[in-house]
Amino acid sequence: MNSEKVSKILIIDDSPIDINIINKILKEEYKTFFAKDGYKGIEVALKELPDIILIDIMMPGMDGYDVCRNLKNYPETKDIPIVFITAKDETEFEEKGLKAGAIDYIIKPFNPNVLKLRIKNHVELKRSKDLLRQMSYIDGLIGIYNRRLFDQTIEREWRRAIRNSSEISLIMIDIDYFKKYNDDFGHMAGDMVLKMIAQLLRTHFLGPGYVVARYGGEEFSVLLPNCSIAEAETMAEAFRKKVEDTVIEV
Repeated sequence: MNSEKVSKILIIDDSPIDINIINKILKEEYKTFFAKDGYKGIEVALKELPDIILIDIMMPGMDGYDVCRNLKNYPETKDIPIVFITAKDETEFEEKGLKAGAIDYIIKPFNPNVLKLRIKNHVELKRSKDLLRQMSYIDGLIGIYNRRLFDQTIEREWRRAIRNSSEISLIMIDIDYFKKYNDDFGHMAGDMVLKMIAQLLRTHFLGPGYVVARYGGEEFSVLLPNCSIAEAETMAEAFRKKVEDTVIEV
């Protein structure tokens, strides 16, 4: 199995025994993470961004309902499916869990095969939603991320930088005299230039977490998490030189 495609599951439960049982059921098909209290669970969720989160209700300090509500308040985790796995089988607890934002409610003890199938269905549904969301974030003309994705990403990365006291840089790129180029050679030629710049951007900014997007018209943005201003300036100048040295055929 390709490790890059393995979905991640976070289990938040104060019982090591229950964590071990669930892990044994799921570990062969998923990459699993664990937390024994709600505070640690939120920390792990924000760091690992799992594909699905399994939460027990009764935990000390912060119960499962509060964990669920907190996760739904973070832009990074608000779309991650949450499933309650609990011994509380009363209807009122299930209703409260679904109102808190969970998509499912599984009662202990559970059938291992049924648990695997329900988790599999939720993970596949999330993959489908992620694919549709991904498609909505791509600029249809030049094939890189659009302004919508950029706006959402910079908010998320800004919060992460504050939380981790880490650096973050932003490069804004504009093509000089682009309107004149369009007027002189036509919009099809202008589109080819935009595509060329997009391709150069993709191959130049390859750092982990870097986001290249079309900001609007002939403007582009590059978001660089964990990157200092000095490093960003060096990369920006190297990119400017690369564009300058590129032959544009008309």
